[in-house]
Amino acid sequence: MTTSESFISIQNVNKFFGSFQAIDDVSMEIAQGEFFSLLGASGCGKTTLLRMLAGFESTSSGEILIDGQPTSDVPPHHRPVNMVFQSYAIFPHLNVRDNIAYGLRKHKLPRAKRYEMVDEMLDLIKLPGYGQRKANELSGGQRQRIALARALILKPKVLLLDEPLGALDKQLREQRQLELRELQRPVGITFVFVTHDQEEALTLSDRIAVMSGGRVLQVDTPAGLYEAPTTREVASFIGNMNFFKGTVRRNGATMGAIETEGLGQIPVSAEQLTKPDGTPVQVALRPEKFALSETRPDAAHTVSGNMATSAYLGERSHYYVTIEGKDDPVAVSSPNLSRVGGAGVAQSGAQVWLSFSPESIVILDAD
Repeated sequence: MTTSESFISIQNVNKFFGSFQAIDDVSMEIAQGEFFSLLGASGCGKTTLLRMLAGFESTSSGEILIDGQPTSDVPPHHRPVNMVFQSYAIFPHLNVRDNIAYGLRKHKLPRAKRYEMVDEMLDLIKLPGYGQRKANELSGGQRQRIALARALILKPKVLLLDEPLGALDKQLREQRQLELRELQRPVGITFVFVTHDQEEALTLSDRIAVMSGGRVLQVDTPAGLYEAPTTREVASFIGNMNFFKGTVRRNGATMGAIETEGLGQIPVSAEQLTKPDGTPVQVALRPEKFALSETRPDAAHTVSGNMATSAYLGERSHYYVTIEGKDDPVAVSSPNLSRVGGAGVAQSGAQVWLSFSPESIVILDAD
């Protein structure tokens, strides 16, 4: 995406708190109407960046533009943004209708018009008839939707969401994720969402920026981050990954191979192999890219090992297999396609076979 195509442009932004650098030369572009997530562990800088978008923190250097306009000198209440906090900040002394309508007071709209707009919001968040409910009569999920409606009723150009689903239990959180995505599409507002939950980011986002130590490691679509991470740090953070030490072995202009510890020699195409002969690399493979069997399969790329342990997780089973040349076990994930789940799979210590496709490997720089 070019700067001219972006709606939010973050340009070489740095943020210092004393001698501590919380944001380290971050640049990125976010499109209008995009659901964009900032993903990373606690302390990575994602919330600081969100607060700078909101105007609650100033930049130490660099610039943030929203809809082409610089924001450095624009106070929070004059920016075309609104924010939903993790705590929701529902006013306990107001009912649902007055909570949602709170931000409309400065517009001096007639009461009838305000309440009409509130009723439209209640329909949008699927809580019709809740206007007279008191704040203490709401569940956690309902509070989250009320906070969302209070932000959306002002029709901001950008909605900032600071881990708004973090306080919900797993089942309710998954339900709200789908509702939030369904809500964002018709309103067309640019959403910038902060989370530390990889699965949540993959579920909700058009694109994701993975952050660590105040830096942006990679910006990509959910599929791009999962299938083609560019660093070991990203590969480790998004889902589970197996890593194997390797060395580039070139064989002409169109083909080559990676000689690995544990998986043997893996043939790769020129598109995959961009490094000179003899270069140390890492080969990464997702657990679900392996097929596990108790007999040697009729596949070109197989390796034998011994079952270390397994875990039944309902829809899937996870297996851990020790192979020669690799210190830690290989993680394998398989769907439970029958009602017996993981039953019948080799017991601990038994010989098993792993097979995989060379096209499923990811080649990364060595540590």
